[in-house]
Amino acid sequence: MDAVSHVNYGLWRHPRDQTHRYNTIEYWTELARLLDEGRFDALFIADALGLLDTYAGSAAASLRTGTQSPVSDPLLVVSAMAAATTHLGFGVTVSTTYEHPYLLARKFSTLDHLTGGRIAWNIVTSQLESAARNLGLDRQIPHDERYDRAEEFLEVTYKLWESSWEDGAVVRDRDRGIYTDPAKVHGIGHHGRYFTVPDAHLSEPSPQRTPVLFQAGGSPRGQLFAAQHAETVFVAGADAAGIRRSVEGTKALAAEHGRDPDSLNFISALSVVVDDTEPGARAKLADYQSYFSVEGALAHYSASTGVDFSGQDLDTPIGHHHTDSNRSLLNMFAGADRQWTLRQALAPAHQFGRSHTLVGTPAAVADQLERWLADSGTDGINLIHIVNPDSYRDFAELVVPELDRRGRLRPRPHHRATLRERLYGRPRVRDDHPAARYRNTVESR
Repeated sequence: MDAVSHVNYGLWRHPRDQTHRYNTIEYWTELARLLDEGRFDALFIADALGLLDTYAGSAAASLRTGTQSPVSDPLLVVSAMAAATTHLGFGVTVSTTYEHPYLLARKFSTLDHLTGGRIAWNIVTSQLESAARNLGLDRQIPHDERYDRAEEFLEVTYKLWESSWEDGAVVRDRDRGIYTDPAKVHGIGHHGRYFTVPDAHLSEPSPQRTPVLFQAGGSPRGQLFAAQHAETVFVAGADAAGIRRSVEGTKALAAEHGRDPDSLNFISALSVVVDDTEPGARAKLADYQSYFSVEGALAHYSASTGVDFSGQDLDTPIGHHHTDSNRSLLNMFAGADRQWTLRQALAPAHQFGRSHTLVGTPAAVADQLERWLADSGTDGINLIHIVNPDSYRDFAELVVPELDRRGRLRPRPHHRATLRERLYGRPRVRDDHPAARYRNTVESR
């Protein structure tokens, strides 16, 4: 996140953590170079549009612990990182609830041009009541209606990206003095429930046209949305079995909606603590845990789920609550099959925070990672840093060579591929993706 800390609660206090430099260009370009050289596919940046003020009825805990507050705009750091790298992709979170599709389409087209086609959009509908209050609403739009709005939002952006400008519209004919052929640029004629966008896209077609689409909905409505639109799906669960159920459910829904279920990639969040020796890795984990902020974890979990846990003992079950915030995150630890306590969910003894944590030597971590992928049915991981940049550097220097020896990594690109080409082997969205319906079609001429 473009913040002091996100889910590594309290670790900004660690003497080796550099995240306090998040407001400098150098911090981001140094991180991007490390990831690019370390063979990471993409840097994924989360975002939120409000303070975390559910816990104890104020933002004090999140501000005090540096949890997701303060937070800056992640879109604005991408250009600098792109200039400093060759292959690294950038997945950036933007909400469909508080943006307008006409404006957002231009932002992503611009970044797709400037990165050479290395941009992805992580689609969210937002979950914080504070965001709704400060962006003109009395309270959040109801959970499922936010997804209805998102559906139309994507329809508008697909039309702008895929059909507004025909292939070959930009001719750059110096002799005739014609830059763009006006006959090949079309208004999209969109008149819907939430948006009216009659005219043409502002930007010429970018390398990918539609950016790579990430999504992380885990509620029934969010899962359906992911099955229809996502190319890569972030899946969360209390264990590998829970994640596998989510993967299989989303694949089944994708098939029902005419998509090849095997065309979707699934990744889950993991933390990794690795060292040359097992005792060294365990000592490193213990060191990290000594800086962990339970208060920060509670402030984040309360805001994300819309439930104030400030009056609840850490060792009592979380329990079920009706909420218009992140239902999947709440149900993950308060499902019918198991009732977790707050301590089990947020501060387990042998893990780091809420994320599943792999600990050990490079070979041991690679073994655990291979088991995790097999048991969860996922294709890759979203590596959550504990200390930044050490968590990424340790993984790149120690785990990546071991994974490479096992044939687990795709080869380094020999040319400047787009992110979609790197991840899926194709330059544009698949023919069975809903964006493709608008390819070479025109709503209004």
